Amino acid sequence: MAEDLGNMCQVRGRVKWFDPTKGYGFVVSDEGGPDILLHVNVLRNFGQSSVADGAQIELNAHRTERGVQAVEIFSIIPPERSEHVVLSDFAELDLETIKTAPLEPARVKWFDKSKGFGFANVFGRNEDVFLHIEVLRQSGLSELQPGEALAMRVIDGKRGKMAAEVLAWEAAIKD
Repeated sequence: MAEDLGNMCQVRGRVKWFDPTKGYGFVVSDEGGPDILLHVNVLRNFGQSSVADGAQIELNAHRTERGVQAVEIFSIIPPERSEHVVLSDFAELDLETIKTAPLEPARVKWFDKSKGFGFANVFGRNEDVFLHIEVLRQSGLSELQPGEALAMRVIDGKRGKMAAEVLAWEAAIKD
């Protein structure tokens, strides 16, 4: 970390935790040092309203009288996917099938973190697309807000359309 109060420094680290309801969380630098405050406004400037615990993050930070704070995010990489299948709907699909599905623009209809699911609609279509919290976590997100813009890879699940991968809209258009 930079010792001078006015200097910014680039940091790589992992999200220790982030609570969208509280509007903040903390990042731990790969090089050690104090926890870095990550405010929801900095995250929103990157184009996301949440981030999964354990996600790798690259950001600019600076020291203040109250501690080290993130001021700009450059990249977020979701936590490593586990080798086991998260949902039974994906049991017969390989990762290549999911990755070749097109990214489709969508908007969150509603999402309830305590229930672990919600729904979105692909632009131009009326049908609901199921969003499971485990898919969000594996995509690097922890929660979604109604009306939030997304890019999703949609598959036909056993019970209808469901998101197999979810990206924040801004992250999807950067690729």
